[in-house]
Amino acid sequence: MSTIDYCVRDSVAEILLNSAPVNAISEPMLDELLSAINKAATDDSVHAVIIGSAVPRRFCAGLDLKAIHDTSFEHSFSLVNKLYSGLFDAQASLGKPSIAAVSGTARGGGMTLAVSCDMLIASDTASFGYPEIDVGVTPAIHYTHLPRIIGKHRAFELLFTGRTFNAAEAHALGLVNAIVPEEEVMNRARAIAQSFCQKSPQVMRMGRNAFHKAIDIEYRRGVASAVENFGNVVVTADAKEGMTAFVEKRQPKWPSAQGLSVKKA
Repeated sequence: MSTIDYCVRDSVAEILLNSAPVNAISEPMLDELLSAINKAATDDSVHAVIIGSAVPRRFCAGLDLKAIHDTSFEHSFSLVNKLYSGLFDAQASLGKPSIAAVSGTARGGGMTLAVSCDMLIASDTASFGYPEIDVGVTPAIHYTHLPRIIGKHRAFELLFTGRTFNAAEAHALGLVNAIVPEEEVMNRARAIAQSFCQKSPQVMRMGRNAFHKAIDIEYRRGVASAVENFGNVVVTADAKEGMTAFVEKRQPKWPSAQGLSVKKA
């Protein structure tokens, strides 16, 4: 069963996550998403891309932690590598502007997906957050770009408290371009996409490539470091406990807080 809806209308590719109830990212979904982005990249009739959600009031809850908990380290590492490196490569080679249309919840890996786009339009009901720390893992990819967007101290607060924040705060921080009523999110994204469609496709591609090279000088190195960091953290006893507690819907009892071994499990 497909977890991604793909269509092209008026020269704009619309890629919608469609995996109820919360669009949690699994490897099959991520494979479909990357395939859709690459499909848009190679379609000369497409001049802009919108990434949104077909699930009401849910953009993306992030990685499917239950799936990570129940699978091997190798599979978990592969999933995160695709989310970090694969998504970066797909967006970098897209050659067309991409717009995230965020309505409802965006968390963790959903934040990775949203901020990978060139612009981000949010509904007035949208909420954001990096909750990885609460389940004993790290949002390592965001260590690379978030301080550059909102500053070191505000980035540290969001990444290490794991608190949620609303669209107004996201806009004030510079993470969001515009806030609109929930029912207008896709329409606003489509209007912006149409403005891009009026530009020269060749100049847009060349300009976007130059723009990404200018701002992403250290980002590729950061992606590799983030994948390594996740791999080091996810095998610790605390990470195992955090994900187990999440699956069991209880508060974690961190082994390292109890004076127990913190060596890799």
